Amino acid sequence: MTMPVATASTNAHAIRFVLDGQIVSVTDTPATTTVLDYLRNIAGRTGTKEGCAEGDCGACTVVLGELNADHTAIDYRAINSCIRFLPTIDGKELITVESLQHGDLQHGDMLHPVQQAMVDEHASQCGFCTPGFVMSLFALFQANPSCSRDDVVDALSGNLCRCTGYRPIIAAGCRMSDYPEPQRWSRDDAQSPMRRTALKSLQRVHALSMPDYIAPRSIDELAAVLDAAPQSLILAGGTDAGLWVTKHLRELGPIVYIGDVAELRQLTDIDGALCIGAAVSLQAAWTALVKQHPMLAEQAQRFASLPVKNSGTLCGNLANGSPIGDSMPAMIALGAALELRKGTRTRRMPLEDFYLGYQKKDLAPGEFVVSVTVPPPQPQHLYGSYKLAKRIDQDISAVSAGFSILVSNGVITDARLAYGGMAAVPARARHAEAAMLNQTWSAQTIAAAITSLAKDFQPLTDMRASSDYRLRAAGNLLRRFYLEHSDATLARTSAVS
Repeated sequence: MTMPVATASTNAHAIRFVLDGQIVSVTDTPATTTVLDYLRNIAGRTGTKEGCAEGDCGACTVVLGELNADHTAIDYRAINSCIRFLPTIDGKELITVESLQHGDLQHGDMLHPVQQAMVDEHASQCGFCTPGFVMSLFALFQANPSCSRDDVVDALSGNLCRCTGYRPIIAAGCRMSDYPEPQRWSRDDAQSPMRRTALKSLQRVHALSMPDYIAPRSIDELAAVLDAAPQSLILAGGTDAGLWVTKHLRELGPIVYIGDVAELRQLTDIDGALCIGAAVSLQAAWTALVKQHPMLAEQAQRFASLPVKNSGTLCGNLANGSPIGDSMPAMIALGAALELRKGTRTRRMPLEDFYLGYQKKDLAPGEFVVSVTVPPPQPQHLYGSYKLAKRIDQDISAVSAGFSILVSNGVITDARLAYGGMAAVPARARHAEAAMLNQTWSAQTIAAAITSLAKDFQPLTDMRASSDYRLRAAGNLLRRFYLEHSDATLARTSAVS
């Protein structure tokens, strides 16, 4: 396999990526062209399907390969091509279901192990969803040779099947490593060095600049671009903005993509505090957060499907400021703070102060989120994070909550109760907190705090839940938190363990 070498001087305004061993250069394409539309309408690759056009069903799943930090390996991640804009895969490798074939199948060449396992387990019926399942499993195959059943289930959280059912598909995922290594796309592929060389040749020194689109390479360049064009749309993962195009049919105008800004891709530990850059993916951010705060594990798993978390960013979710965004209550409870920048000036603020009203943030034109910093866990604090929705995976919450309580000698000396889905913005329950401060850590105190929630919130009724349900559920989550951390419960847990 021979790969041509790209040169920056001749491709300054072209989208360049690797596809099936060749460097592809795309020009004269609108910036909001999705990867899915490129594959089906331009490249003629119809194996990738459109189902929901919003990143929920997984029929559009493809895999992106990207050089790791030191350019020694390629990391492969499943993404939703229906909401990913084509310019954002510049400098990466694109793998579709057609990429997995090993030459001419009519002459006896093998299927990829993932595909063969799907066949042998009778895991496809109508076949519409099958390419997406194959690509999700392929990404898992590349990343985790000894995956467990739980790994397979997690990898398929963003794929829907309406006819075959999940049992045979999960079975296929569990046995895909039982087959001989394929000639192509093995975990020790001889072509990997050539792919790395091709990707290295695509790495830019200067920004990709197209009509209505620019991808700055440094934070100073990003600040200058936004200072000059403050009304531009700041694009990170596109898991929300993509729907504005595919579902709302909006014209987005000038786009400034932050995914190529090196400083914003950093995730650092500063004296135990996590500093998460604005371009760090949700998957990387949640992994680091769960390591620091294990109680966030369920929230991290249920936040979204893996393909969504591979594209979206935590800071993008925070900056979006949806009243039902699942990350905000937990981050507010933990005392997270944002760093913002406009031009050469930076400022910091507690996350809870960032939200001024429905879809209103304390963010000036041309100002952008640099990072979010989450303080280290405090040994004496009790933490909890919860989400209530109509299904486990891939669902918007009706109510979400994050709690941080400090109990000293049986008395509550600090309380942070944050809720989502209860008001126009994610917010702390100040009256309920006041009802707890300087009171004993007891069922009576929790009952008083639950009563006070009605002073904090007058939630709406919508398709997800009624106002009464939300208020009662918010109280029950606080009661659950108490029961999980009461002395009697902790004593029983210790005795069992």
